Amino acid sequence: MKLIEACAAIAAARTGRAIVATMGAMRAFDQLECGEARLSSVPLMGGAASLGLGLALARPDVGVIVVDGDASLLMQLGGLVGVADAAPKNFLHFVANNGSQFTGGYNLAIPGAGSVDFPGLARAAGYRCVSTFGDEASLREALPALLADDGPSFVELIVEGEPPRFGPDAPQPEMPDLQFTRMGTEATRLSNWYQKR
Repeated sequence: MKLIEACAAIAAARTGRAIVATMGAMRAFDQLECGEARLSSVPLMGGAASLGLGLALARPDVGVIVVDGDASLLMQLGGLVGVADAAPKNFLHFVANNGSQFTGGYNLAIPGAGSVDFPGLARAAGYRCVSTFGDEASLREALPALLADDGPSFVELIVEGEPPRFGPDAPQPEMPDLQFTRMGTEATRLSNWYQKR
């Protein structure tokens, strides 16, 4: 399935939960114009699970959906243990597994591409429920039950890669300041959203 399809299914089923997303998922939610109650884990690559955990513990009545990337999660695997140890019931953690980092940019293979077992890592860390989906229809059908289950729950999404946009003949442009300030801006908006709930 395509990442944007998975994100569209998650956005449609979120039932009022906050969303923490990183890298590719952040861009997919931007394309879907899903802006309310979101926090982008950029430039904090690898921090999505820990940010989501803080929100889940601060507002257990609201709940959190984390949409992580495979390369991002590998940068801070300790986040899995922190989440499992705190055991927030309202925590649903997705990882988009396409086997590459900077997908759609440079498409560098992640360490352990094709062999790392993300569901196994989550299970070993202590997540209550662990599952994998590779097609949009199955994901959409399962989402209501996933959101209703007591967590923390972990879902691996097998997603397609995207063609690279950058290379020797197409250098990457300088990143806009928005890329580095959006977390603070979104955190302020999210705080205001929480206060109204």
